Amino acid sequence: MKAAVVSSFDAAPRYEEFPVPKPDDEDEIVVDVVAAGLHPRVRSQANGSHYTSTDELPLVPGIDGVGRDADGQLRYFVLPDTAMGSMAEQTVIDTRRSVVLPADTDPVAVAAAMNPAMSSWVALRQRVVFRPGQNVMVLGATGNAGRMAVQVVKLFGAGQIIAAARGADRLPALVALGATDTVPLDGDPRSVAERLGRAAAEVDVVIDYLWGEPTAAAMAAVVTGRADEGRPLTWIEIGSVAGPTAAIPSAALRAARLQIVGSGQGSVSAREIVAELPGLAEEITKGTFDVDARPTPLRDVERAWADAGRTARRIVITP
Repeated sequence: MKAAVVSSFDAAPRYEEFPVPKPDDEDEIVVDVVAAGLHPRVRSQANGSHYTSTDELPLVPGIDGVGRDADGQLRYFVLPDTAMGSMAEQTVIDTRRSVVLPADTDPVAVAAAMNPAMSSWVALRQRVVFRPGQNVMVLGATGNAGRMAVQVVKLFGAGQIIAAARGADRLPALVALGATDTVPLDGDPRSVAERLGRAAAEVDVVIDYLWGEPTAAAMAAVVTGRADEGRPLTWIEIGSVAGPTAAIPSAALRAARLQIVGSGQGSVSAREIVAELPGLAEEITKGTFDVDARPTPLRDVERAWADAGRTARRIVITP
């Protein structure tokens, strides 16, 4: 069969022949892959930089997707850490880590949206106690996951939704998705801090896809701007596109009721993730979310890899 094959961590996958996978367990089946999202998590898998990387080569990248089983059913599936990913004509899935989709489902939309939406959905369902009416800031709101997070917190009944990110020209589009206010993170640090202090000082939850220096600065601005220092603030760390480490000021932890919570593979179990799949898949299938996807044939995977860092649209590989 044909697959996207990673033979070196410093090169893009290539469209090559790869052995047809075989199930090893009674709960495993082979599916024909219909669509697989090219998520940032997939790119870090393919270059060996993700914290779960085992350095095993060759590998087929892809951590989830939509496949058709032997009975003709469409299934959304999440794969374990494996060298046999979803960017192939066929892959092996564990039925316990999948959900059957309606026959009229748009597989490209599901493959594009499930992973980025899952990051905020699972965090708010499994890592914190989120209550309708709470105010939320999405830090890094113009990326795919950030755009989905704005829509997820709106669905969950958030009060104020502050969308903060670089690229002021892209922020207005988030208002149509549910943001009640936007904060550009461009410009000199003092001006950015003032904007954050005005707009986001009274948030209850921050969903953070940035980390690094922007998070350290934002945290200081939000904490020092709060009228009620005893008001609880939960900071959920999900992504680190701005840097793997952040110099958190000690005063931020002492001067406010601040808790920092991580959400991702490991802090959320596979069982907890799977429990959230049906509800999220249903909302995507219903058209609840605005999904910006670009289907690309598997044979063009090298071009897709080159384009992934230059487009805001979520690329979906379609074998």
